Amino acid sequence: MSTDTNKIARVKDYLMVLQDEICDTLENADGCASFNKEEIASDQGGLARPRVIDNGEYIERGAVQFSYSVGDALPSAASERNPLLAGMGFEAVAISMIMHPRNPHAPTFHANLRFFLVNEDHWHFGGGFDLTPYYPYAEDVVHWHREAKAACDPFGPELYPRFKTWCDDYFYLAHRKEPRGVGGLFYDDWREGGFEASFDLTRSIGDHILPAYCPILERRKAQPYGYREREFQLYRRGRYAEFNLAIDRGTKYGIQSGRRIESVLASMPPVAIWKYNWQPEPGSAESVLYDDYLKPRDWLKELS
Repeated sequence: MSTDTNKIARVKDYLMVLQDEICDTLENADGCASFNKEEIASDQGGLARPRVIDNGEYIERGAVQFSYSVGDALPSAASERNPLLAGMGFEAVAISMIMHPRNPHAPTFHANLRFFLVNEDHWHFGGGFDLTPYYPYAEDVVHWHREAKAACDPFGPELYPRFKTWCDDYFYLAHRKEPRGVGGLFYDDWREGGFEASFDLTRSIGDHILPAYCPILERRKAQPYGYREREFQLYRRGRYAEFNLAIDRGTKYGIQSGRRIESVLASMPPVAIWKYNWQPEPGSAESVLYDDYLKPRDWLKELS
């Protein structure tokens, strides 16, 4: 087995096991619905394993998607920051996930991990995880960022603040002049320390996804709510849809690389609404999100 093939195989094995673990855990958390299970092979030798859960008791829509792609030329979404690689063949392995809970008090979460390989000299990791609350709770945000920091700390104290800042910068809707949520971690084109160190970091972030999200879901999934909270959740989901369709590089890559469109768009919320020029009432529960949480902050310092 060549060095490059071994790299792909190791990352692929890890992400497939992680996909199974995350799906099993979230099925148990929902207690009603199950993830569908498909395996789709491509003519080029790639493999997709879509996993989608719909209309559960607590998870309204969730997707945990694994893909292994082989291509003759990098899509522009993957080469725009590395133009010298444009047109070159590649292999890529990735996992991407999104959970849209039914309860407005339970936040949406997103995570992905990916590895691109062009040749022995050109490869990189990327990924991270981020949280999008509708009715935010300080204890949830602190817990989320503590787990994010714990994932990074073994690799140096400077990584968490770097990745947090990159997350705040990336998950930003410039046309709305607001962040998507309260952030987390984001990194891309990562190869610092070589393959082994980069892979270890990526595994640490992957291993902290469930510990970061599951306690929050358990606290909020059965919390009472009414029509007003549901309407606000659906309104804010519109922002999520806008980001995914207009900004997200992962969505663009999936479309450009010819991936199955049902899998690419499985991250979309199942229901969302838009209201013309809506603003929260001052002092309302909805205004808390805008006034206190939709801004980059040092969450661990300010809220702990």
